[in-house]
Amino acid sequence: MTTLHPVRSAPPPGADPGPEGGILPGADLLDALLAGTPEEEQPVTHVHRLPVRDSRTLPWPEWVGPQLRERLEAQGVQAPWRHQVEAARLAHEGRHVVVATGTASGKSLAYQLPALTRLGEDPRACVLYLAPTKALARDQLASVAALADASVRPAAYDGDTPMEEREWVRRHARWIVTNPDMLHRGVLPAHQRWSSTLRRVAYVVIDECHAYRGVFGSHVGHVLRRLRRICRRYGADPVFLLASATVADPAAAATRLVGAPVVAVTEDGSPRPGATFALWEPPLTERTGEHGAPLRRSAAADAATLLADLVERNARTLAFVRSRRSAESVADQARRILADRGRSDLARRVDSYRGGYLPEERRELERALSAGNLLGVATTNALELGIDIAGLDAVVLAGYPGTLASMWQQAGRAGRAQRESLVVFIARDDPLDHYLAHHPRAVFGRPVEATVTDPSNPYVLGPQLCCAAAELPLTPADLAEFGGPVAEARIEELVAEGMLRRRPTGWYWAGRGRPDVDIRGSGAEPVSIIEAGTGRLLGTVDGGAAHATVHTGALYVHRGETYVVDEFDAEEAVAVVHPESPEWTTVARDVTDLSVVATDRSRRLGTVTAHTGVVDVTNQVVAYQRRRIGTGEVLAEFPLDLPARQLRTRAVWLTLDERAVARARVDEVNLPGSLHAAEHAAIGILPLLATCDRWDLGGVSTALHPDTGAATIVVYDGHPGGAGFAERGFAALRRWLQATRATVASCECESGCPSCVQSPKCGNGNEPLDKAGAVRVLDVVLDELADAEAGPADEEPATDVGEGPADAEAGTAPDAVQEDDLVF
Repeated sequence: MTTLHPVRSAPPPGADPGPEGGILPGADLLDALLAGTPEEEQPVTHVHRLPVRDSRTLPWPEWVGPQLRERLEAQGVQAPWRHQVEAARLAHEGRHVVVATGTASGKSLAYQLPALTRLGEDPRACVLYLAPTKALARDQLASVAALADASVRPAAYDGDTPMEEREWVRRHARWIVTNPDMLHRGVLPAHQRWSSTLRRVAYVVIDECHAYRGVFGSHVGHVLRRLRRICRRYGADPVFLLASATVADPAAAATRLVGAPVVAVTEDGSPRPGATFALWEPPLTERTGEHGAPLRRSAAADAATLLADLVERNARTLAFVRSRRSAESVADQARRILADRGRSDLARRVDSYRGGYLPEERRELERALSAGNLLGVATTNALELGIDIAGLDAVVLAGYPGTLASMWQQAGRAGRAQRESLVVFIARDDPLDHYLAHHPRAVFGRPVEATVTDPSNPYVLGPQLCCAAAELPLTPADLAEFGGPVAEARIEELVAEGMLRRRPTGWYWAGRGRPDVDIRGSGAEPVSIIEAGTGRLLGTVDGGAAHATVHTGALYVHRGETYVVDEFDAEEAVAVVHPESPEWTTVARDVTDLSVVATDRSRRLGTVTAHTGVVDVTNQVVAYQRRRIGTGEVLAEFPLDLPARQLRTRAVWLTLDERAVARARVDEVNLPGSLHAAEHAAIGILPLLATCDRWDLGGVSTALHPDTGAATIVVYDGHPGGAGFAERGFAALRRWLQATRATVASCECESGCPSCVQSPKCGNGNEPLDKAGAVRVLDVVLDELADAEAGPADEEPATDVGEGPADAEAGTAPDAVQEDDLVF
């Protein structure tokens, strides 16, 4: 354990936090939280100090008009920071630009300066602003409205915009705040109606561009290419301005996204207050979970306690959690803690925020948080890119959010008032969280992940070519922007499939109506949650997660109220619920079959071979368990009759021949558990290297896979066609597996626990698992990798292995293990 700062005396909970109600700085807040904790029970494994950064300003550009300057100066902006001026200058000169500086560094001004200046110079010009979240969009709408003159008429055009207002926005707004989904479904297909706007687009702003990654990012890249193509059709050639606080190689990432060269501005000129960043791992408890594995105190429980402690010290705090249910639970626990301490006045100032709330509920919470009426909020990543909250004192991260980029984005929500802040990362019972809690250099000593996108993914490219053809016939010249040779090959396939028709003037959409393309990649519509007694719409759940979260009998939580699902209609996308507060929670159980379709690349490593290619995955939720709240004890299991879901995706897999198994000293009985444990840990660690989290991944392990004829461990992308994550694992195999081995070997449990080899939603109930065998299997793989890297790499050509077994028994033999770390 890293030596902590000395614990100074601190006021007890409920005491006056300082003169005139002042908030303790970050380091003192941490000391106060730890005061009285015996050294042997200290949960903090490392404390890192983020230094203060001084500001660097430049004069206002000459082309910024006096009225805009006066409005900015009235808001306290006396001189722009260096990166704001540099990015604004590039955009003003007509160059696509991405400003990639820290959270709260004023990136908004970098695009507002050139955009509002252009709107002031040209009364017909307009701006399109794209945001990944509605909270961010509404916040930026308010920011622009405070700066723009009356002729700009900024307005939102998204799913929350009433139908009667949409026509007004299309006709009159000159700063239109929208999102890629609305652009894809509402604007581009109806471009003739939007022609008067599209011919006047001067700038397109893409805020928080790092959010567009994986399958979704690949779709958004094609949507932006379609936008540029349509704008050119009407005589416009807009400049793209992108912004992100957390993106690696921003120029390359932005260029891939937009499809045109983008210049990056990365030198941050904004001031940054100091921050104290603590890594925190809850201790092991006397409680045991599945198969007697020791359990740690939950990250959610520690987050709730910290949230209550910080609120009691008047520290404005966001607690980021990993799921909608956790957001409700952490807020509720924090309120109960405060009420038990006699602080019901503060309990009323704690709430939760997550996706699935109705628009009016979100607006109400955002207003209360911005105004300071709420002191503590437990939130999902819905507020990661959300409203600009001034004066946050602390951020609690209950579990690794999946990527280092998201971790820094969430951590950066604190410290906006030029006061030292506190960030606490609480490790969940999870392999990656455990690794990060004990390897601070993996948090503080490396850059954020590269954005992974694959525009050539046939499940993305084909539908996007159909959308483009439905908007305007595609010509050979257009295909260069959509991928060149790859697009040319795909378009011939679409013609053969009857989706497109070739004519002398180009390729035309051959279907009826418009192509129905889900750019989020799940292909499943959201499920509505309806209260049985009143018919009231409570909220929605992502269609991809619905089978596992709102099946018949599931426990559902909304705004602190618990409901039990009476009926789930998968075809109608509706779940009917009734209010109930049972002493149990529910966990879905599923089964997964996998067959290898094609091997793209193979790398022979002596007795081990690494592969990457295409696989077919069949997943079905077959049952659910009721588990006692607090202990996790299984009370009962109930079967479910839900349809199986099919997925063709990309995977990375390892095969071990008989010699490798013998070297690992794993007998026939223990081999399935050894492979299964290694697979769980590998899935948990891969997000360290790729822009994903473990819920973007799935896996299967088996002592003898029918398609490979050998002991096999498979990790696959949980998105149709793949998202680039498996290929990233194949490319960084040694680093990936070294971190996996270190995580399993260093865990202090005896036979395996959720911090190393157990998966929270394993379809096989975490049976069988052999922690020691997993370490020996990984040792053999790493030894073979080291030997292979010492000599010339032996990479074999791709091999087509056919469609694989089609029968329902594939992968379900007694020695096969299916992994459900994938939410379909």
